[in-house]
Amino acid sequence: MPGLIQESPFKTIEVKELHPTFGAEVSGVDFQNVSEEQFKEIVAAMAKYGFCVFRNTGLDDTAHVKFSERFGELDNIRRYLLGGRKPRYDLYELFDAGNIDAETGSILDPESPRAHSNRGNGLFHVDSSFNPRRASYCLLRACELPPPGNGGNTDFADSRTAFDELPDDLRDELLSHDYVGAHSMAHSRKLGSPAFFEDVDPTKGTMTRHRIVQVHEPSGRTNLYVGAHLHHIEENGKEVPNSWDLVQRLNQHATQKKYTTTVEWDSPSDMIIWDNRCVLHRAGGGAFEGKYRRDLRRTTVHDDSPTAWGLNPQDSVWMGFNAQAKPKHAGAVGV
Repeated sequence: MPGLIQESPFKTIEVKELHPTFGAEVSGVDFQNVSEEQFKEIVAAMAKYGFCVFRNTGLDDTAHVKFSERFGELDNIRRYLLGGRKPRYDLYELFDAGNIDAETGSILDPESPRAHSNRGNGLFHVDSSFNPRRASYCLLRACELPPPGNGGNTDFADSRTAFDELPDDLRDELLSHDYVGAHSMAHSRKLGSPAFFEDVDPTKGTMTRHRIVQVHEPSGRTNLYVGAHLHHIEENGKEVPNSWDLVQRLNQHATQKKYTTTVEWDSPSDMIIWDNRCVLHRAGGGAFEGKYRRDLRRTTVHDDSPTAWGLNPQDSVWMGFNAQAKPKHAGAVGV
């Protein structure tokens, strides 16, 4: 039952379940000295719950990156630093998931190009599905938070249980076809702010391909690999009939209220770890936008499973910005 401390096989951590089917708040972790036994239990909790919340970790940027490296090889932001764009942090492994202007250090203007691109993050998505090699874990840490009651929460959706509870006709269709999803970051940016990105055509850019139905290896459960970056669905290299209708149906099914839960950020150094191979997530809006600082920093771990590269060549060029970007898009990520 959600909200109860669960008796479990874990010896070094305590787990409080957050939702009937997924999500947990984990306590008992000393992030200054995580033993190998405790790290293995954290990984096991991730396999069971899909995402885990850790309060008051005490991690700084360097320790955040060092701990993340225990999960595997980390992605970095170098490919996004084009046109004179500068990082906010000294460590390239940290992705900026906040609302701070890198040039001025002030709160991001809600009508700035980057703010428009960030609106795509408010749609349920899978991080890095638009990359040739997808992501496994993300570790998101709070550095500065708005006052309570001003929004900025993070929502999650259980895409494993969503697969388990597919309508019979949709399940039969997915299991009788080898459907492949074509993913584009420009697509989710346009969905998030269609007027601002009206002249961006995602089909003109590079898309990456990952199967829609996949086995989540750590748990052995089947997962729906969908989300806002999913532009269309193919089979045998060709877009299937009524592809967009199917994309919408899958995303709407996977993000029903019964499959979702919200995590409120309490304090700086709180951290959420999630597995992109079995959950969707989105950034919550609120009154803080344009008014209060919300500084969150994320590391992203490259997937090392057999399906990490999907149907993409391992020598693929990793895209930072779409070549279609117009002057008005300067500072936007993914177009």
